[in-house]
This record gives sequence, C-alpha cells and structure tokens, in this order.
Amino acid sequence: MHHFRHLLLAPAITLAALFAAVVPDRTRAHDDTKAFTNSIGMKLVRIPAGKYVMGSPATQAERDPNETQHDVVITRPFYVGVFEVTQAEYEKVAGANPAFFSAKNGGGPDHPIEQVHWTKAIEFCTRLSALEAEKKAGRVYRLPTEAEWEYACRAGTTTVFHFGDALSSKHANFHGQHPYGKAETGPYLKKTAKVGSYPANAWGLHDMHGNVWEWCSDWYDPDYYKTSPKEDPKGPPKGVLRTDFKEDSFQVVRGGSWLDEARACRSAYRFRFMPSDPYRIVGFRVVCEIAR
Repeated sequence: MHHFRHLLLAPAITLAALFAAVVPDRTRAHDDTKAFTNSIGMKLVRIPAGKYVMGSPATQAERDPNETQHDVVITRPFYVGVFEVTQAEYEKVAGANPAFFSAKNGGGPDHPIEQVHWTKAIEFCTRLSALEAEKKAGRVYRLPTEAEWEYACRAGTTTVFHFGDALSSKHANFHGQHPYGKAETGPYLKKTAKVGSYPANAWGLHDMHGNVWEWCSDWYDPDYYKTSPKEDPKGPPKGVLRTDFKEDSFQVVRGGSWLDEARACRSAYRFRFMPSDPYRIVGFRVVCEIAR
C-alpha cells in the first residue's frame, strides 16, 4: 500500500534531461579525524572500511525478492553526514528552500530538505565541494552509493533495523500505526521531524530509518545484486526500468519516510523514484571522500 501513497504525493510530471551521476574514482586529500564540522555547519563522521552482508535473508518477514544477500567490501573509509541535509544547510548552498515542510507547514530550518530532485541533490554536492573553505580542506562531496548507504545504516548489525528486529515510531519517524516485529503501534506525525529527534545508530548516524527517503547515486536495477562487484559496487551503468512517462529511468532511494510503514524502513529495503521530480518524502545526506 505504501507504494501507492508515494504516487499520490508526486507532482505533475515534467521530466527534464537528466545528468549522469558521477562517483569520483580519485579522492582528494583529507585529514583522518573521527569527525568534523564543515564550513556550513554540517557534521560528518568517519565510517571505517570493512565488509558486510548486503540484503536480507529469505526468512525475513515482509522482505522483497530484490534483496538478495551478497557479500560486499567497502575498501576505504569515508565520511557521511550525521544528519540528513537540513533546509538551512541546503539554502546556504543552493540559495533556495523548496521544502514543503517549511515553517509554514509545520517544519523548519532544522527539518530535512525535501522536494529536491536527484539532479538538484547532485548539484548541491558540486556546489558544496566548490566552496572556498571546502576546496582548501580538500573535501569532495557526493551522494552515497547504495552499498555505502546500507553499510553505514547497519553500522555492524545484521538485524532487520540497526535498532534490532522490531521498529516502533518511538525510535523513528514513520507511519506509527504500522510497526514491525513485536513493536507496539505509536505516533504518526504525518510530516518530517527535526533531524536528530530519534536515537543514532552505533556509528552516530541519525534518521537512517524513516523521516525522508534518501537519494543514492545508483541507477535502479532490481537484479543488480545478482552480478554486482564484491568490492565498492557503484550501481549499474544505467537504469533498466523505465518510467511510465518518458524514456527515463529511476534512481535508488533508501531508508523509508514519515509516510511509510515500518517494513519500508528496513536496512535492506530498496525503492526507487524518478530523478527529475520532487517529492515531499525524499531528501538526501552527503558523503565526503577521503584520501587513500
């Protein structure tokens, strides 16, 4: 059911030419600290290199068939935003705030940015990287790959959520009347929450489950897991599913949102949206690359 609710929130379709996502192969020099705050006040933490099992076991309740389990190795550490990009941070860099849940609609500057096209999220990363202070520090920003996103979300866990095998809306912002596992029903805010309102995972990241879906750099291919590289998979070269409106493909989103049932907030859950459309349930967080 939650898939249909997504479509109801989509605006009129006006697809523009898409820009290809570029995940840099070469990193810029960067310090090796555990965490830092950048020039616009964004907090990022260091995620260690390592390996994990991506996807979900066949025994996991309410899983989708495109969650095939497979080994993934993240060969180098990277920094990732502690929070989803906020409205205030987005406006500092982009000069505008397109969010639906601004102050007039029950949100505010500390709520996640939403209604941002995937292409605009890419542009934000480019502009942030181009700021003088960030260039001087050698920081290059981009969207996470799908594999990096799930690795960071799990933070070493193998359970359904980084919280465990159940999820209540006391621990994440989603449709609280549809919890997961043995969790009780809870509040349904019907909007975004201020970033950091819920507990962080073991690596210090907030809102990896719920609040807003998060854009990844990958094109969407439901069967990509079957042939993806073991080390640092970057997604397929192009999407394989076409939208109903134009010869256009979908981009991967992860994490679920305030609108969704808990099953869509699972660490392994994969979904997709059209990259040149804004949605009030989709935002993003950034990755900052560091030197080898």
